[in-house]
Amino acid sequence: MANPLYDTLFGRHAGQTTPFLHLPDGTTLSHDAFLRKAARFAHAIHALGLTHGDRLAVQVEKSPAALALYAACVQAGVIFLPLNTAYTPAEVSYFLENSGARLFVCDGAHAGTLTAVAHKAGSHLATLNADGSGSFAVAAHDMPEEFDTEPRGEDNLAAFLYTSGTTGRSKGAMLTQRNLLSNAEVLADCWRFTAEDVLLHALPIFHTHGLFVATNITLLAGGAMIFLPKFDIDQVIAALPRASAMMGVPTFYTRLLDDPRFTRDLVAHFRLFVSGSAPLLADTHRDFEARTGHRILERYGMTETNMNTSNPYEGERIAGTVGLPLPGVELKICDPETGADLPRGEIGQIEVRGPNVFKGYWQMPEKTREELREDGFFLTGDLGRIDERGYVHIVGRAKDLIISGGYNIYPKEVELALDDQPGVKESAVIGVPHPDFGESVVAVLVPEAGASPDPQAIAAALRDRLAGFKLPRRIVTVEELPRNTMGKVQKNILRERYADSFT
Repeated sequence: MANPLYDTLFGRHAGQTTPFLHLPDGTTLSHDAFLRKAARFAHAIHALGLTHGDRLAVQVEKSPAALALYAACVQAGVIFLPLNTAYTPAEVSYFLENSGARLFVCDGAHAGTLTAVAHKAGSHLATLNADGSGSFAVAAHDMPEEFDTEPRGEDNLAAFLYTSGTTGRSKGAMLTQRNLLSNAEVLADCWRFTAEDVLLHALPIFHTHGLFVATNITLLAGGAMIFLPKFDIDQVIAALPRASAMMGVPTFYTRLLDDPRFTRDLVAHFRLFVSGSAPLLADTHRDFEARTGHRILERYGMTETNMNTSNPYEGERIAGTVGLPLPGVELKICDPETGADLPRGEIGQIEVRGPNVFKGYWQMPEKTREELREDGFFLTGDLGRIDERGYVHIVGRAKDLIISGGYNIYPKEVELALDDQPGVKESAVIGVPHPDFGESVVAVLVPEAGASPDPQAIAAALRDRLAGFKLPRRIVTVEELPRNTMGKVQKNILRERYADSFT
């Protein structure tokens, strides 16, 4: 194929009036209408001087136009760089300068503050608003509705995704056409997506989950999406009867469970609920099944690799695990210090290899060599183990490992014990400086509604479950844990907040 990613995901739908995007205002955009918009956008991209291999950065609200810009970049051979809408101008400045983006498309409401940022980075600025207006839309308005797709190979770069940068400067993960296409093909097959599916899409599209998992799978299968700008509980409840599948982060499912309108009858026709981007509490998994009869399918992926594992579509979906390695993906547990393979049941760093694994970090060859072995295995930075059935359990991030008095403490083990305590909704365990032990354990608890957990009673209960060196030396209660836009707990913020606990 001349352009495998475009031809397989987008081009195959040319001329098809089948529904693609069901929008909140009641209108529907067909596959063909979407592709004609994307073709006009591709012409506008070329008219602004970009050619294959150039980078286009975009920070706009979720909309059909924003999604069409992704399709246009693939068709034009331009590398697509979506940016979190929460990023500040200072953060955007780094991404534009580091990526060398020739064009930066932003929301018109922020053009005033971002014009100078784009100019400093040498990027041309254009605007695109959620309603489809803006200078980029104007430039594309009278363009032809057909575009000669740029020939690209499967090893050519299709996108950059920047890591969150909690331990330093964000790194630009270079994703090829093969990375994105191979993962979509495997997932569409494993999760049984067809043209009959209607996916409830309430995720952002600046992230792997909403863009390269949810959208690419739907395009590949030829199905439709109920395309919501964000997770709004009323809109989601109203849309569920028209959907057959939903992908979400754990917060979506806890919010649904908190709503009395979310009943078994409401989703009796449903085929699949998928969760990812952050760990799903085992309690949420069990509560969801008790309420609906559906077992959420949890999977595991990351910016650099797309998806690596999944609980089975047919077979046992085990709460607290992220399932089995996907077809074509090799996964092993290794000693973080030596890189030696560890036997089943032992905790170590997760390493993965497969067609889904990225090409490296943009302009960071040393970082690439540190995290991507010559044999193709990527060091994920996640700690985990593989049980006797082959299911993968995530224990935590390597950077979250607590070493107290020479002993390794895995936060997940302590968190599971805390979450079982009366009145505790969820917890986060961190290590902070300690004058005697180097580090010691702080537990941050979120109580259930109306509950007031007793720290002394919890500490006493944990003594029967955990070795003394694992016990929290301080327990604090907060209304909620700090999270990023994808629902991951930001332990770096907690470590800063409670850094002085023992000093």
